[in-house]
Amino acid sequence: MRAQINSYRQAYGNEANQRDNKERQELIVKYAPLVKTIAERLAIRLPAHISTDELVSAGIVGLMDALNKFDASKKIKFQTYARHRIRGAMLDELRKMDWIPRSVRDDIQSVENAINALRMRLGREPGDAEIADEMGVDIETYFNKISKAGGINLLSLDDITKEGATPKLDSLKPDYRSPFDELRLKETKEVIAQALSALTPKEQKVVALYYYHELTLKEIAAILNLTESRISQIHAKAIIRLRSKLRAYHEA
Repeated sequence: MRAQINSYRQAYGNEANQRDNKERQELIVKYAPLVKTIAERLAIRLPAHISTDELVSAGIVGLMDALNKFDASKKIKFQTYARHRIRGAMLDELRKMDWIPRSVRDDIQSVENAINALRMRLGREPGDAEIADEMGVDIETYFNKISKAGGINLLSLDDITKEGATPKLDSLKPDYRSPFDELRLKETKEVIAQALSALTPKEQKVVALYYYHELTLKEIAAILNLTESRISQIHAKAIIRLRSKLRAYHEA
C-alpha cells in the first residue's frame, strides 16, 4: 500500500494545485485506509481472480483526482466526495478488465429481452414462469441463468444506454451539462424510480441494503434470515429487471 502511495506521489508531485505538497501528502496518507476499505468491500463481491491490489491502485488514482477537483465552496465533506471518486475509479478499472464472461452477458441480455417483450405484450411486470416460458427454457434453467449473473451489480449505466443516445452518465459534470443532458438525467432517474417501485418488497429491501447501506450479500442474508445464495438470486433478479427497464427507455 505504501509503495503504491509513493508511486502516485511521484507521478503527481509536479502538478500545479492549490494545496502545498506537504498538505497533499498528509491527505493521501490520511485517506489511504479509506481506499483500502472500499477496495476490500468491493472485492468481497468479485471473483477470486480479481486482485484487491489492482482496486487499491485504481482507488489511489481516484483519491488523487478528488484532491485535484474538490471544491470546498460546494459545502460537501471531502470524505464524501473522495469516497465517490475512489469507488468510481475502481469501477472504471473493473469495466476495463471486462471480467464478466461473455456467456453470462448473453444470458443477462436474453432475460432482459424476454422481460421487455412480455412487458410490451402483457402491459405489466411478468412473473418468473412467464419469463422462462418466453425464453423457451424450464424454470430451473431460468434460475440457473439468474444465479450466474451475480456480478451485474457492478455494471455501469453506461453499459445500458444506447450508444450515441446520451453522454456517459457518470462522466457528466454539473458545470458542463447541457439542457439536453439535464433532461436525460432527470428522465433516467424517473425511470429508475418507477422500476424500483415495481419490484417486490423483498427485492426493494435487498437493493436498498446492498446499495444504500452498502452491506454485503452475506450481511443481508443474516438480516433477512435467508441463505446468501438466495439473496444473490433475489438481487440479480431485481437488477436485471431494472436494467431491462433502463435499456428499453434508452432504446426507445
